Amino acid sequence: MMLSQSDLLALWLTIKLALISTVLLLLIGLPLSYWLAKSQWRFKFFFEALVALPLVLPPTVLGFYLLLLMSPDGVLGKISTALGAGNLAFSFTGLIIGSCVYSLPFVVQPLQTAFAGLSIRPLEVASTLGASKSERLFSVIIPIIRPGLISAAVLGFAHTLGEFGVVLMIGGNIPGQTQVVSIAIYEHVESLQYQQAHWLAATLLIFSFVLLLSVYASNKRFMLVNK
Repeated sequence: MMLSQSDLLALWLTIKLALISTVLLLLIGLPLSYWLAKSQWRFKFFFEALVALPLVLPPTVLGFYLLLLMSPDGVLGKISTALGAGNLAFSFTGLIIGSCVYSLPFVVQPLQTAFAGLSIRPLEVASTLGASKSERLFSVIIPIIRPGLISAAVLGFAHTLGEFGVVLMIGGNIPGQTQVVSIAIYEHVESLQYQQAHWLAATLLIFSFVLLLSVYASNKRFMLVNK
């Protein structure tokens, strides 16, 4: 038995969620990780701990508090309602917010490590040659931190693919709206549909492995070229 229509829909929803979350995480993570790597502020450890919190917090606990924030009486829920965006709880938009919070450390930490190893010398040279800030960013910084940037993007994407506790708490199990692959697999197992669960789990396993394999291969080529 191959993947059913509902399984394909769950797979597409999962990939869509991972893509959108990864883009948003990179937009948030790049400036945040640069600040964490370069700032000398004595209390920045508070923000480092806050960013890393999802690594140690049980997903159901994180999902529960995010659900409270997104509920109609919660802070995010009230803001969303005031802006005319509707309810965040049990919606795809809510899943995006939850995914960004849950996967944030997997994006920030590789970028922070990359920025920490970034020497100021290449930027000074580029500045003396008249390079603008945008030119320094795309011509100097991005090429130097490329391995960290790729690792951050892929880890954020892959981590979102396997989310379960957070997305279940925030989005529930609504086919076509919030039912992602991990929840669909759980539903198949709960219904004793092991063959369908196997096909869906194997698809996600192979996809995730190929994704990680491409990262390690890309980083290895980068290290050999710049040796």
